[in-house]
Amino acid sequence: MSRPKLDELVEAIRSSSPPAGMRTRIVAVDAPGGAGKSTLAAYLARELDAPIVHTDDFASWDNPIEWWPELIEKVLRPIAAGQSVRYTPTSWGGPATPQVVFEPVDFILLEGVTASRDAFRPYLSFSVWIDTRRDVRLRRGLDRDGEQALADWERWMAEEDAYIEWEQPATKADAVVCGDEDLWT
Repeated sequence: MSRPKLDELVEAIRSSSPPAGMRTRIVAVDAPGGAGKSTLAAYLARELDAPIVHTDDFASWDNPIEWWPELIEKVLRPIAAGQSVRYTPTSWGGPATPQVVFEPVDFILLEGVTASRDAFRPYLSFSVWIDTRRDVRLRRGLDRDGEQALADWERWMAEEDAYIEWEQPATKADAVVCGDEDLWT
């Protein structure tokens, strides 16, 4: 586990190898909500010319953690088999979202809460954990979702705390970066 600079992080990812039998390198960008995962993943996507699969495309307010078998079935297994990916993201109570389709490529970013969970590890080439203070994460979430979302955020953070305690993703990460400041925007 290390705290690399961003150029070193990109180089480490480029130097990673896919799991045996896979061509595509799947890179997990994991952390609790509001840590900066989406902005870091967007930065890495530009650097690696990679599509992003968001765990939020499978999660929902009603099911923030236990959606993962569908992601394995619709994204990770097809990529591991060299097949195209096809899924319809969760709408999170908004308008329906269009289907996502892409072919296997050199890199795919898997971004979101629990992106490096143990069940995904057989498919991952590299994982990044973003270490961000709780107060910073909550403020970012409420700035984005509004103060009326406080109860949802408190419930979500409790679920995330359970995931972090159970799986200890930071200790298994290939790299840990500090997300208290948006260093990758």
